This record gives sequence, C-alpha cells and structure tokens, in this order.
Amino acid sequence: MIACRRECECGPAFLIGGEGADTMESTAPQALAPAGEELGRMYDESAGLSQIFIDGQEHLPYWFDDHDDTPAVEAARRITRKVGDGIGLRAGERLLDAGCGVGGPAVQLHREFGVRVSGITISAVQASEATARAVEAGVAGSVEFHHGDYRSLPYADGSFDATVAMESLMHATDLGEVLRELHRVLRPGGRLGISDITREAALAGERATEFAKKFQVAQLLSLGEWIDALRAAGFVVEEYTQCGPRVYGMGMRYVDRADELMGELVAGFGEAMVVELKASYRDYFGWGSDIGYAVIAARKPYL
Repeated sequence: MIACRRECECGPAFLIGGEGADTMESTAPQALAPAGEELGRMYDESAGLSQIFIDGQEHLPYWFDDHDDTPAVEAARRITRKVGDGIGLRAGERLLDAGCGVGGPAVQLHREFGVRVSGITISAVQASEATARAVEAGVAGSVEFHHGDYRSLPYADGSFDATVAMESLMHATDLGEVLRELHRVLRPGGRLGISDITREAALAGERATEFAKKFQVAQLLSLGEWIDALRAAGFVVEEYTQCGPRVYGMGMRYVDRADELMGELVAGFGEAMVVELKASYRDYFGWGSDIGYAVIAARKPYL
C-alpha cells in the first residue's frame, strides 16, 4: 500500500465485491480495474518509492496502539510474520508469494521460517528489484522472483506447500479465477495466507462506490465475502483475524513516515510528489472504522 490511492497516475483501480454471507449491502461491480499491463506500469513507477518508504514491505504496518513506538518497517514485518505464522510455515517448504512486490516479505519469510520462495509480480521493474534484493541479502539460491500474472501461473499443479497474498488480491478483477489458480498450484493440504483491507458494515451503497472509485481498488470485500470467495474456490477456511484498528486504523502514521523521510523523498521524487503523497494518505486513511483489515488462513483439502 505504498502508491497514492487517489485518482492519480500512481493509484491502482478497484471494483466492489458481490453479495456475501453476511447482511452487508454490496454495490454492483463497475469496470474500473486496469488491465494487467496498465497495473504493471503503475507498479513499475512506484517500485522505487516502495524501496525507500518501507524497505520493500508493500503492505500496511501493524501497531498495537498509539503508544507503540515500533518503527514503521518493523511494524510492517509484523504483518508478514503474522501471515506466515497463521499458515504454519515450516523449514524446507516451497512457498509462492503471489504479488511479491519488490521482495521484502519473501526474503523475511525465508529468513524467519526457512522456506524456499518463488515470488511473482505483474511489474517487470519490481521483479528485477526483488531479484537484486535477494542477491544483496545472500539468499538468491532460496528466493527467486518472476515477472508474471497470478491469473495464469507458470507452475505445475501441486507445486507449492503454501502461498501468501499480502494486499495483492485486491487487484483481482475476477477473484474466483485467481483463487482457483492459487488452489491449483498448491499440493493437497497446502495452505493460503491472505492479508487485505475489508469493507465494514457501515460502508455500503453510494459510499462504498465512492471509496472504490476514489482509491481505485478492484476488490473491497467484507470479511464474510472473503470467506465465501475462498470456500467457493475450494478452500477450507481455518482461521481469520480482524485487526483493522491496529492496521488501517493506524494509517495516519504514514504521514509521519513521509515527514521522517522528507529529505530523501524530495531528493528522489520532488517536493510536489511528496505533498501529493501525504495528501493521498490523509484522504485514504480518513475513513475510520468503515475500513477494516483481515488476516485469513485457508487450506486446500487433503485428498
């Protein structure tokens, strides 16, 4: 969640999800999401910012409360660790990082859990920078990255023991298609860990549509809708946590992070972009309890 999410050149596009098991109102889908090539270009352009802003952890941080003074990068690593713990990663397993960004989580998961990681991203620039990160970290033999599309993965059936998708499935214009593809490449008993924003009960109708258009997101689902989608794709949902107040609810700290890095950001991207970036964060994180954040663990059934 590094690029600006207002309607500007660096923001991704979204649709609102369909009706789920809960009683939340869903808005009708609208053709807002960019095609794969366009999405790839957007992440090509934001890759450098991701490296600087949060050391390649391209998802939101986790802070316990307003008194938690953990640095932003380490707070973001908490989400990566939480997803890995949730699906019980074990040393020697083969892991797919679907929407790997510039590689920060993949390197962390290898170091902390001992897994071998293959990452895939729609951005050629991200794939290149992620590869350079693995080489610099001395883990290139165990962590690799590819330019590709998670809608059509270049892996055989049952290739992986586990998969993670951290704030990447929000870009799936056909979520069922992507989940079925992730299901295909998992072995029987393989696990899927997801972290993503959620639409809370108060966000419905025109306001939900407004959020979707304004911040250009392709999946804005309630927790119940996420669970429904996973089950429809053949997964068994084993655990889920709603930690919105500690993740999205702490988002205004992104403005503080921009102030902390002001000199470096201005030098690299210009003062006008930094002003726009800070404004976009204030706007995006201003929706309060309407937006939550879920971490979900699911499994492909054993044969």
